[in-house]
Amino acid sequence: MSAVPGLAPRHPQQRRIKVLLAKPGLDGHDQGAKVVARAMMDAGFEVIYTGLRQTPESVARMSLEEDVDVIALSSLAGSHLPFCRKLKTLLEANGLTDKLWLIGGNLPAQDHDELRALGFRGVFPTGSKLDAICDYIREQVK
Repeated sequence: MSAVPGLAPRHPQQRRIKVLLAKPGLDGHDQGAKVVARAMMDAGFEVIYTGLRQTPESVARMSLEEDVDVIALSSLAGSHLPFCRKLKTLLEANGLTDKLWLIGGNLPAQDHDELRALGFRGVFPTGSKLDAICDYIREQVK
């Protein structure tokens, strides 16, 4: 099919942003993660949702195998800091420091600085706007 002169394509040919969205640890609440996954898909991202009870090892392995642009965690159980510390070590060991790391959920304000220091550039506490999360991803992933 040839292009029509003077008309820009409705959807320019560009690679879709690929997101791995994981539920870490024993957190059994996945409704919020599913809402976030749907918003990301509606925004045009390719989303790989891991399901519940992921380990740092499984998140690192899937991130590497799937060659994702974004590694996102949805944490409601309060064990995010130990999980993120271990995940950071594994992501670094597997050469995944160039990926965008995000975390959202029940994240006390006093933990935000440590999460950022661990490498999670995007920290989205409960109540964050879905479009703000998607916009942030678009701005950060080029």
